[in-house]
Amino acid sequence: MSSRENILGRIRTETSTMAEVERPPVPEVWPRTNPSTDEMIERFISEIEAVQGEVIRCTSFEDAREKLATLLDENDWNTIGAVERPICRELLSGLPEERVAWERENPDPKQMAQLPVGLVTAGKLLADTGSCLVSCDTPEQRLMCYLPSNCIVAAWVEQLVEHLPAAWDEVRASAAEPGRRGEFVIITGPSRTADIEKILILGVHGPKRLIVLLID
Repeated sequence: MSSRENILGRIRTETSTMAEVERPPVPEVWPRTNPSTDEMIERFISEIEAVQGEVIRCTSFEDAREKLATLLDENDWNTIGAVERPICRELLSGLPEERVAWERENPDPKQMAQLPVGLVTAGKLLADTGSCLVSCDTPEQRLMCYLPSNCIVAAWVEQLVEHLPAAWDEVRASAAEPGRRGEFVIITGPSRTADIEKILILGVHGPKRLIVLLID
C-alpha cells in the first residue's frame, strides 16, 4: 500500500466514526418585510434614479404603447431593436414594419450596435436595488441588452418583488426546466464606469440610457 492510499484509508476510517454534526441554521441575509406595492414602486424608482436610470409610469397597456411611440419620436430613434416577446409585439404594433428590427439568429453585432435603442422585457423587478431581472433565452436577446446605445425595459407593476431572494424560488424553477437555455441578466441602470480620477462616464460598456416602462 502506498503512502497516499494509507493516508486516505486513515481519513476514511476516522470520518466514518465521527458523530453527526448538526449544521447551523442558514442566516437570513435579506429578511422579508413584505412591503406594499406602493412602497416597492417608490423604492424601485428611487434606487434606479440614483444610478441615472429612468422610469416612465404607464396607467395601461395602451398608455405604454403611446408613451413608447412618443419616446421614439422625441429622441429621433427611427429604428428600434426588439426581442421576440408578445409584450414587445403589442407595444410596437402601431409602428411601420421598417422601423422595427426584430431579433434574429446569428445577427451581426456591428449592426446591432448601430441600433439607437433596444426593447427587452423584465421577468422581475427588484425594488431594493432598482434592478431589472431579464430572462435571455438566446444570445440575440442577451446582445439586445448590451449593444444598442439606449435600452428600454417593459415590465408590469405586479412583477415587482422586494429583493432577489423573494424572486429566487421562481427563478430557480425556471432555470431547472429541462429545455431551458440561456441565462438571466440583471440590469441596474445604464452602463457606468469611472477612471482613476473618479470621473463617471455612462455608456462605455453598454447602453448609456436605461428607461423602464412600468405598466399598471
